[in-house]
Amino acid sequence: MKFAFYFVLAAIVLALVATQAGLLNGRPPADLGVKDGRLKPPSRTRNSVSSQATLHPDHPQRGYATIAPLPFKGGGAAESMRALDAVLRDIPGIAVVEQRSDYVYAQAQTRWLKFVDDLEFWANPASGTVELRSASRLGREDFGVNRQRIEAIRTAYLAMP
Repeated sequence: MKFAFYFVLAAIVLALVATQAGLLNGRPPADLGVKDGRLKPPSRTRNSVSSQATLHPDHPQRGYATIAPLPFKGGGAAESMRALDAVLRDIPGIAVVEQRSDYVYAQAQTRWLKFVDDLEFWANPASGTVELRSASRLGREDFGVNRQRIEAIRTAYLAMP
């Protein structure tokens, strides 16, 4: 009984130390951005979503990772990206890292364990939509967190005038 208590206590202390040391942050991928009209493919594990998942027909997570892009606002790409930026800056735990006229890269950090997810948004002029990708840096399963976050962003974005 005492052993179990000490084991749990040690696990909690270890988790707190790892969190404070930033060991659960992971590293930003070096291959983010838009290349040949595409964002990075979804992760090969169940911890990402992408509006461009169908562009990778042989991808093992194509079905799981597929999510709809955001529609352009009435003012087109520029208005859409401004609205998206406002939404992202209003959500606790999300920091906009890079912003261009047609692309936004943000990082979302979980409150307690400080896991970091990478979010990308690209105004695709060919489709008239904002393509998106959200992926966890660490782990193999996100239990739907990236999808839920993107759907919350979608709801706030669509509510913007």
